[in-house]
Amino acid sequence: MSKKITSPVQTSDALQKKLKLFSKRFERKIRTVPDFPKQGIMFKDITTVLKEKKLFSETVDMLASLYKSKRIDKVVSIESRGFIFGAALAYKLGAGFVPVRKPNKLPAEKIREEYVLEYGTDALEIHTDAIRKGERVLVHDDLLATGGTAGAACRLVERVGGKVVGLCFLIELTFLNGREKLNDYDVVSLLKV
Repeated sequence: MSKKITSPVQTSDALQKKLKLFSKRFERKIRTVPDFPKQGIMFKDITTVLKEKKLFSETVDMLASLYKSKRIDKVVSIESRGFIFGAALAYKLGAGFVPVRKPNKLPAEKIREEYVLEYGTDALEIHTDAIRKGERVLVHDDLLATGGTAGAACRLVERVGGKVVGLCFLIELTFLNGREKLNDYDVVSLLKV
């Protein structure tokens, strides 16, 4: 059974109620695909949300409503599914959009942050000129699993001088305890499973 979040972002009672109602509708639209991309994985497919223009728009609006008072300068999103909602969210918030990518995919001067996976390591990169010192940054990705990727993205933001004011996710896999790795940040997920 899924758990709905009560957002740690400061919100009105009316917005909390709206978030809970939205979360129920959102959950019904997420498709679970067993054994994808490999055996034993229960993949949470967000394309079912993307194909419905009203729900896609409402999802962006809901995320934006949680952060409109936070004076966000940049939305940083993680490759690649994070880009979809991240760019739309940046537009809605009147903020710039910054992609964080896998190694060797950004063309200009960049820095790299490695992070630990279950078996091995991976890395993310950001352009060194993507964020000015002191800019307020919201980090977005579609899914919070172990927290390793999101943590690496936050470290990149901080290394280039940004201030992470929050992390937002569409879905959080609570059984992987990723939120625990992100204790220093305000974390919001539309849906917890």
